[in-house]
Amino acid sequence: MSDADDRRQLQDVMLSYAAAVDDRDMSRYRACFADDVEIVGFGDATVKGADIWTASVESQLEAFSATQHLMSPQLATVSGDTASTRTDVQALHVLKDADGATFTLWATYLTDFVRSPEGWKIARHELVIRHTQ
Repeated sequence: MSDADDRRQLQDVMLSYAAAVDDRDMSRYRACFADDVEIVGFGDATVKGADIWTASVESQLEAFSATQHLMSPQLATVSGDTASTRTDVQALHVLKDADGATFTLWATYLTDFVRSPEGWKIARHELVIRHTQ
């Protein structure tokens, strides 16, 4: 597989990640992660495990009537069956019980991937918050 193919597939995983959240498709979201994924920066504690993380996100999404995650082009480094990416994100969250008030997040995702038989999977995912409003 070429470097360009790997880079496209890595970007597709992150775009699938964002689309799954916005569409509330938790099966698609879960499929983005390795079983033993490590999640950092989305709260005080590090979360380990794709099933635990997916359930947590599904629960958190109940506070919002809609979300939209806009992803930047990705910086990627591929090394055999592992890869690391930086993806900037702007995420708009419409709060359910606040008369349409919104919460906007500007952040960077630092994501490590591992190649699996099913394709690239997120092995470690870190949120670096730049600003919120």
